[in-house]
Amino acid sequence: MNFKESEDQRAIRATVRDFAEKEILPHRMEWDEGQIFPRSLFSEMGELGLMGMLVPTAYGGAGMGYFEYKIAIEEVAKVCG
Repeated sequence: MNFKESEDQRAIRATVRDFAEKEILPHRMEWDEGQIFPRSLFSEMGELGLMGMLVPTAYGGAGMGYFEYKIAIEEVAKVCG
């Protein structure tokens, strides 16, 4: 198996990293202490296609695979601590 990231996968990583660093990182302690995760963030993630990554394009999703999904989870997890 080849686990080298494709150009598209690197772009996903960069997009999610940028989003997480700008939209989550500055608030993570406040949200953690308050045990909240703003609903508006789900909308923003949806606009980036992150909420429907595994949903086939025929049903309005991004039609990506589990490797791309893993990349997105990794980048969000990095800023969440």
